[in-house]
Amino acid sequence: MKVPRKLPHDLLIVLIWTILTFVFVLAPVLSDTPIRTILGIPMVLFIPGYVLIAALFPKKDDLEGVERIALSFGLSIAVVPVLGLLLNFTFGIRLVPILLSLCSYSIALTIIAAHRRERLPIEEQFSVPFYRVHEIIDREINTPKSRTDMILTIILIFSIALAAGMIYFVITTPKIGERFTEFYILDPSGKAENYPIEMKYNSSSTILVGVVNYEYTPLNYTVRVVLDNNVLTETLFPLAHNGTWENNMAFIPDKRGNALKLEFWLYKENNFTMPYRELHLWVNVTE
Repeated sequence: MKVPRKLPHDLLIVLIWTILTFVFVLAPVLSDTPIRTILGIPMVLFIPGYVLIAALFPKKDDLEGVERIALSFGLSIAVVPVLGLLLNFTFGIRLVPILLSLCSYSIALTIIAAHRRERLPIEEQFSVPFYRVHEIIDREINTPKSRTDMILTIILIFSIALAAGMIYFVITTPKIGERFTEFYILDPSGKAENYPIEMKYNSSSTILVGVVNYEYTPLNYTVRVVLDNNVLTETLFPLAHNGTWENNMAFIPDKRGNALKLEFWLYKENNFTMPYRELHLWVNVTE
């Protein structure tokens, strides 16, 4: 299928909107702006249904304008979950696959809709008369309607507003998962092997200690290195949510013996009643 030589104005706006949404969601600087949300809501709530209707009904007499708008919202609410279901069994439901599938779907149907319109005589092609939007809205408002039409219109407006509000809430509300702190120890080269279990009495040793905050709030942490219940050293530090702290903690063993328990105690928010997390190694300390 050839790409149409010229896209109708409404489909051109859809194409530009889709590209802008893709850019504003993935670009690191732009993704933190409110424009991402403004672009994302129609991309989920309206555009998928609109391009489907445009592809199915290219003639202007196929559907009335109000019917196109109503079906665009309704079909979008139906299409997006289907795309999500397909992703669930293929690439997984994550931001990038969802965005790519929505954009690919919208662009493909935009081209199909434009191609189908292009094959029709100009007078039969559906188009959005943007220069007459105000006139059309005014006529729709001031034209006398039956009681049934008024009730259906109110229900439609209420449903659209409710759906838009729910999508906005889902998009803007942070997703809070399990709260926990990751605590680990590695050898000085950063690997979970070759731990220095042979140590010298009164000689400095080093262990790489790491903490990752997944508590959804900034916290103050304390790490203590303990040999046979005797504190050798401690470090205090603040850590933001999703922040990582790694440090080669140096300490000097002050006791000789074999199979001594070298412990690493993690505390948070200066609560030293008992460790929040504990790790240990069995070490030999000689002269």
